[in-house]
Amino acid sequence: MRSGIVTLVGRPNVGKSSLLNALVGRKLSIVSHKPQTTRHAIQGVVHREEGQIVFVDTPGLHLNGKRALNRAMNDAASGSLHDVDLAIFVVESGRWTEEDQAVLERLAMVSAPVALVINKIDRVTDKAKLLPEIEKLSARREFAFVVPLSALRKQNVDALADEIMKRLPEGPPLYPPDMIAGFDNEFLAAELVREKLTRTLNQELPYALTVAIESYALEGTMHRISAVIWVEREGQKKIVIGENGVSLKRVGTTARKELEHLLGAKVFLQLWCRVRENWSDDPKALKLFGIGGE
Repeated sequence: MRSGIVTLVGRPNVGKSSLLNALVGRKLSIVSHKPQTTRHAIQGVVHREEGQIVFVDTPGLHLNGKRALNRAMNDAASGSLHDVDLAIFVVESGRWTEEDQAVLERLAMVSAPVALVINKIDRVTDKAKLLPEIEKLSARREFAFVVPLSALRKQNVDALADEIMKRLPEGPPLYPPDMIAGFDNEFLAAELVREKLTRTLNQELPYALTVAIESYALEGTMHRISAVIWVEREGQKKIVIGENGVSLKRVGTTARKELEHLLGAKVFLQLWCRVRENWSDDPKALKLFGIGGE
């Protein structure tokens, strides 16, 4: 048997969360086309006959560290690179940016082996272009292995898991066989509400809001949840709620339906929107909302 911890790292919007979901076989990490959607290091466990892989999905490492929220996200991503058995550097096929280079330079300080995943190959119409891209990227540093894949289409994802398993140390499983997610239902509910907000609202507003669970109770088989959406200004609150509460109702309905699907039970979800000025640049507020260090 083999087991170990594997971190997925890369710049924002390269598909790390989609890759985690594809590897685990169910939705664990929220997904959006907007960068910096992931704010926490999220664990997902893969159970195979040969052993167990514990994946950690991290916030995208980015160069913008002006606000406390950005710094906390970078710290979470960097912290997940310590004491791991393998780091997976995820890049986007056909695109190399200044932020990719910054991640690569940070990986130079990691003691664990580093592998390269080239994601979004489904967008490459001429697959003959992949080989020279692999050769070019492989020249940037010595990688344990290189796997081109599409997390969205689940192409070559099993091959990645095979390569990872071969390189993990021998040892017993780290988690019980029925455990898939390294977080509780409260965290899942808050993240799903935030995902629906991110997908529904305009480009800028999602970075100025967060979601906190005010109460979570199980009444028989019913999950009764009350959640607060925190924004930084009254004007943002009006946008979240929408005219006659239409936007807030839409977000609540879509989040509730997905929660019911994932939990296999009925959900009563109540949403509120409140203002806490400048919360994303307030370390005390970030700690209160569970973002960043202790």
